[in-house]
Amino acid sequence: MDFSFLDDWAEEETGAAVVEGGGEGYRNIWVVAEAAGGELLAGTLEAMGQARELADQIGVYVYSVLLGDGVEPLAEGLIPYGADKVLVADDPALAEYQAETFVQALAELVNDHRPEILLLPGTPLGNDLAPRLAQRLNTGLISHCLRLSIDMSERLLLGTFAIMGGEVYHTVACPEARPQMATLEPGYYRKPYEDSYRSGDVQLVEVDLAGAPGRLTWTDPDAAVDLPPTRLPKARVVVAAGRGMGDAEGFALVEQLARALQPKGKGTAATVEVAGSRGAFDKGWIAEDQIVGVGGESVAPDLYVACGVSGDIYHHFGLQDAKFIVAINTDASAPLMKMANMAVIGDAREIIPAMLEALAS
Repeated sequence: MDFSFLDDWAEEETGAAVVEGGGEGYRNIWVVAEAAGGELLAGTLEAMGQARELADQIGVYVYSVLLGDGVEPLAEGLIPYGADKVLVADDPALAEYQAETFVQALAELVNDHRPEILLLPGTPLGNDLAPRLAQRLNTGLISHCLRLSIDMSERLLLGTFAIMGGEVYHTVACPEARPQMATLEPGYYRKPYEDSYRSGDVQLVEVDLAGAPGRLTWTDPDAAVDLPPTRLPKARVVVAAGRGMGDAEGFALVEQLARALQPKGKGTAATVEVAGSRGAFDKGWIAEDQIVGVGGESVAPDLYVACGVSGDIYHHFGLQDAKFIVAINTDASAPLMKMANMAVIGDAREIIPAMLEALAS
């Protein structure tokens, strides 16, 4: 595809952007493509569709960057989905993902070509690569975007992402940093139409990978892995501790209560688990996989007993599917006391021993 006409038109109509210190400014939208098993990933094609829509709004090209070993044959497949040009770094050193190597290759290309917007699919690879690349380029990053748009008045990329378990959405921009970077959550964007009549260029590029040795050791990606069972989300009874338990001795009472609530008898499944708030984690009483709430686990037990847990909004979202909640707290106005099915006002360190005595009898 001949780019000279559009380049001349853009300079005549809008003028080439200029950055401090001289030189041409940032232009065009780039997508870092990802392939696996000899095929382009669906998340890459979704990102290509978004890039094409944004580029048509602001009148720029869409470039795709493909890194790997033996990936050149896949480059042509990006053009029908919206790429005007595909830059291919085909090098044996890029055969497997190594963060340092990929960052060095992309940073060199970005500094040479200066894209205005840089998009990556929010795959495990993309989510690991994007913040590292943003740090190297000294720019900003909008992660896990569910929607993208352009503020045409200032040519700003607007990224919308979810917080608090999807109950709230934020839209942000990076007004000063260039390129503007974002990762796109796969599955939230439609796959673009494959236009077999589109034309574009594929360009092999050389990148200097010296001084960026990979530190990851890859094993068989298809090897079977025995993962530990995810116990907390499946527990029928959860006893949770908060900062209100005071100290390790107070938390020990919570563990005793959980054992007392465990069904007795042969063959009885272990359905009672100990959990807690992030405050309990900060105290060192529970492990990270025992945190209930946003950023932790979501639970749906038949019974949830909260001991000394105030229950902020982050904790609330993790237990909103619990069938029956018992909250023990000295503060009657604590948020969790208001949402509980049964609220017990008092010091959990005094109430739990009485509960243990009653359960023992």
